[in-house]
Amino acid sequence: MSGPVEVMESRESVVGTMTVRRALPRARRRTVGAWCFVDHFGPLAVGPDGGIDIGPHPHTGLSTVTYLLDGQVLHRDSLGSEQVIRPGQLNLMTAGRGLSHAEEPTGHYAGTMHGVQLWVAQPEATRHGDPAFEHHEELPRVELAGADVTVLVGELVGARSPARQDTSLMGAGIDLRPGGAELALDPSYEHLVVVLDGILVLDDGTPLRPGSSGYLGVGRDELSLTAPDGARVLLLGGVPFEEQVVMWWNFVGRSRDELAEAGRQWTAGDERFGRVDSPLPRVPLPA
Repeated sequence: MSGPVEVMESRESVVGTMTVRRALPRARRRTVGAWCFVDHFGPLAVGPDGGIDIGPHPHTGLSTVTYLLDGQVLHRDSLGSEQVIRPGQLNLMTAGRGLSHAEEPTGHYAGTMHGVQLWVAQPEATRHGDPAFEHHEELPRVELAGADVTVLVGELVGARSPARQDTSLMGAGIDLRPGGAELALDPSYEHLVVVLDGILVLDDGTPLRPGSSGYLGVGRDELSLTAPDGARVLLLGGVPFEEQVVMWWNFVGRSRDELAEAGRQWTAGDERFGRVDSPLPRVPLPA
């Protein structure tokens, strides 16, 4: 089964010192499943002290999912975690009721930086829970006719990621060889295809390039991906997230008052967000 593709153009945004392509949220499409934020950065050349350079900042009500195609980033958080992430690995940090973290250059890596950072909105059942961090050095990989699939979260093509998931969702990195591949999908999920490198043609003939993504509604049980010269894409999916989500700065909640209170607590240095042992300056609340 197939259906129409809704093409969405990313907008550019500055995060730390880097310009990123932000595919979600968009005005007409706030979430895909519980995925509520998609930033694609690079490829760009960085030195030992360049790349992602973001001092301690807070989060509530979400999980951050970081996946690199190239480069290295040092993660530190208020739980005491200190972890370098490398290509093909996954960092997943769950904020719950609140924590803070920093994303830093390693001080020794020089080369290409290219990857994605994603947010997943937590449901009511877990969003007030304890914060947590997990690092996955190995992720399940499946070789298909025409593509190599790395499952970041959830399940795809018979492989399941060990990463935490609070709702029914899926995320995968797909390296397409010249030609393309066919994928079986969960028809109860809506999906988003984000192009990271190369030119992709979807099964309805829609061409997508980096900076563009294709939204596929529920009801699809298969997807044909064509890349004449090969491509790298991110496939995200999930059961539509029915809970009301309000996002502001680094917080995900259910009301403006809730987010405003989190902002006041961050400015006041409340223990809700803990402390991060980072040489970078603490990020102030925006106006």
